[in-house]
Amino acid sequence: MGLEINTLAIIPIMAQQHHPRAIEATTKYFLTQATAAAMILFASTTNAWLMGEWEIHQLSHPLATTTVMLALALKLGLAPVHFWLPEVLQGLELTTGLILSTWQKLAPFALMIQVAPTINSPLLVAIGLLSTLVGGWGGLNQTQLRKILAYSSIAHLGWMVLILQFAPSLTLLSLSLYIIMTSSAFLALKTNNALTINTLATSWTKSPTLAALAALVLLSLGGLPPLSGFMPKWLILQELTKQGLPLSATLAAMTALLSLYFYLRLCYALTLTIYPNTLTATAPWRLNFTMITLPL
Repeated sequence: MGLEINTLAIIPIMAQQHHPRAIEATTKYFLTQATAAAMILFASTTNAWLMGEWEIHQLSHPLATTTVMLALALKLGLAPVHFWLPEVLQGLELTTGLILSTWQKLAPFALMIQVAPTINSPLLVAIGLLSTLVGGWGGLNQTQLRKILAYSSIAHLGWMVLILQFAPSLTLLSLSLYIIMTSSAFLALKTNNALTINTLATSWTKSPTLAALAALVLLSLGGLPPLSGFMPKWLILQELTKQGLPLSATLAAMTALLSLYFYLRLCYALTLTIYPNTLTATAPWRLNFTMITLPL
């Protein structure tokens, strides 16, 4: 019921623009969330029928645990059921997109943390690795910033699911930092009124300080060492190695390079390029020389 109230409450906020793209995004979101809720109901009744237990902590039948995991993955937008997230986020304005990327993840994640001990470990690791791969691969060819942030969300949630069964505290740390960094990124883009990579290139003329801060936030999302986004990835890789999963840790680290590429591309557009329309002739610092013609 809580999940359904959560879904129904955000739908009017998503559809408030009355734009065909927003209505389409709202419809897609409603259908996916309703499907996931139906799967959770199906899994809980199946578990009660076969095992005689209604509690979420007592999910013991493999069919019930797998169905619940896939339903929560669908609600969160994890691979391989991630297809709705970039399309929905692209149809929303940045403030609503911020709510969808942060607040809407909390309720399904709380359920996933409770269900995690009963789920088959290889399934969680596989979903986590696939999400990090899809999140990096999918964002490479994008020019729309909202779609890039959607793929970023898929990749970060993949890291959290990867370590969920081994160290839930690391998952919560990673989720907290993800919410802070994503909120900063969305608010910086909203202040600049930037929706594509091309519009990012003019943001330094509006506010150089904000452009520098946005670049730092993007690098932190990418997980570069001096910044806070590096810490959860480092700890997750360390924990995976301790748990005897060096191959999974290596694959996760390699997929992080894919994500880092498009974050660096955004930083390049933000801080190191001059937009073609910003001609030097119109720049305020240009000196006006008068041409003197000498007689031959």
